[in-house]
Amino acid sequence: MNIKTHNPGKALFLLALTATWFTSASVHAQTAPATPPPSNMTMGQMQKDGAAKHDMKAAMMMGMDGMQKVTMSGDVDKDFAMMMKLHHEQAVNMAEMQLAHGKSSEMKTMSRKIIAAQKKEIAQFDKWLGKQK
Repeated sequence: MNIKTHNPGKALFLLALTATWFTSASVHAQTAPATPPPSNMTMGQMQKDGAAKHDMKAAMMMGMDGMQKVTMSGDVDKDFAMMMKLHHEQAVNMAEMQLAHGKSSEMKTMSRKIIAAQKKEIAQFDKWLGKQK
């Protein structure tokens, strides 16, 4: 691909997305648990069932797995919104896990801020995506 003849923003986005995919695929292949939680299990179910009670890594892997399963539309704006929404949802899940099991009051404060900010942005992505056809 000759980047000079294409939209530099699109090329940068696709490069970052490809790097993220390769990194997550490599990490997943090297560090995935022997029996990963079912992909249809929510973070709340995992915590309730004890599958990942304190396992931040399992939560991250589940989030990356979900992102890898997304079918890209080819529209950079729409793909950005879809992927960032998933990324933000993963951040909320991890922050909720920290609140439930963490000890540091400083990290709990950070987690609360992350949850509030990310939920606001998730709502903005949902609103924008809802307008797309």
